[in-house]
Amino acid sequence: MSTAQPSKKLVSCVILDLDGTLLNTDGIVSDVLRVYLGKYGKQWDGREIKKIVGKTPLEAASAVVEDYELSCTTSELLSEITPMFSNQWCNIKALPGANRLIKHLSGHRVPMALASSSPRENIETKISFHQGWKESFSVIIGGDEVRLGKPSPEIFLEVAERLNVNPCSCLVIEDSLPGVTAGKAAGMEVVAVPSIPKQAHLYTSADEVINSLLDLQPEKWGLPPFQDWIKDTLPLEPWHIGGPVVKGFGRGSKVLGIPTANLSTEGYGSLLSEHPSGVYFGWAGLSKRGVFKMVMSIGWNPYFNNTEKTIEPWLLHDFDEDFYGEELRLTIVGYIRPEANFSSLQSLIEKIHHDRKVAEEALDLPLFFKYKDEPYLKSST
Repeated sequence: MSTAQPSKKLVSCVILDLDGTLLNTDGIVSDVLRVYLGKYGKQWDGREIKKIVGKTPLEAASAVVEDYELSCTTSELLSEITPMFSNQWCNIKALPGANRLIKHLSGHRVPMALASSSPRENIETKISFHQGWKESFSVIIGGDEVRLGKPSPEIFLEVAERLNVNPCSCLVIEDSLPGVTAGKAAGMEVVAVPSIPKQAHLYTSADEVINSLLDLQPEKWGLPPFQDWIKDTLPLEPWHIGGPVVKGFGRGSKVLGIPTANLSTEGYGSLLSEHPSGVYFGWAGLSKRGVFKMVMSIGWNPYFNNTEKTIEPWLLHDFDEDFYGEELRLTIVGYIRPEANFSSLQSLIEKIHHDRKVAEEALDLPLFFKYKDEPYLKSST
């Protein structure tokens, strides 16, 4: 990724939200509420998460009681689910790019603060499971330490005061609409990283909307740039996914002239939710045929408007025949770009061919080539 020139107002410190911005809490919220509502014979509808993102626990609980017409009070609901959440906090994973961002900013001595709607005590507990986080923040403020929660700017103005900086020199990174509204009302620059898929169009008041923290370009705000991109790719901690090749939408080869292999995503919902939509690359192992270079997309595929997150690998090799039903194993080693919407089919096809070129060249670098010999790719279930 080329270094961007500062195009926005320059900032000197960064204020981060916690849940949904740095920590992948949405999955845990859904799991706990699914179990709890089941007791009342109700079914948790994942779409309801929109109503509780960025809210204080009290506001979120009140919305759940009202929407599901529960016979309990808000405080009864909170007293029952709070211990259920507490038991899960040790399992909450950092979102992709969170550790990288915190290390980068603290390594460059950029002052950082945490401003979350969660109670202060909960924040301290959650971040205690993530090495190096607590000491990286000069200021930590919880929703119970201010009179009004987001979308009021109070929490952000309080952070600026404690940091002894002008609000207009702060960059806020937020995943929720109330958080973005609060940051702008405080007179700060705001980058939105929406935690709910397909909602980016609602974040018009943010100064920039990005797909995930992997796509943040600090230099746009006058902060030190990341130095870890190599030949237009971002190396990642390798991860794996595998399964039988299934018939897809038939559009990869028919519409695009690009023969993608579709993996069944059954049983992989939570794994895919951990990885932002976008274009990745790595190695693909077919038990009977060998190991091949691979570029793939994860996501909703905006051009075709998918309703479910899919994974579509393109094996960079000319095969004589289809291999439906064969076991395909993928080792993902790097990231290329976020998912994007294209105005025409032609521009989509051109971009995919460019992704192929980037992946093919990167996979020849020793850094990525070494993963070709992983035993995982060669074994079949």
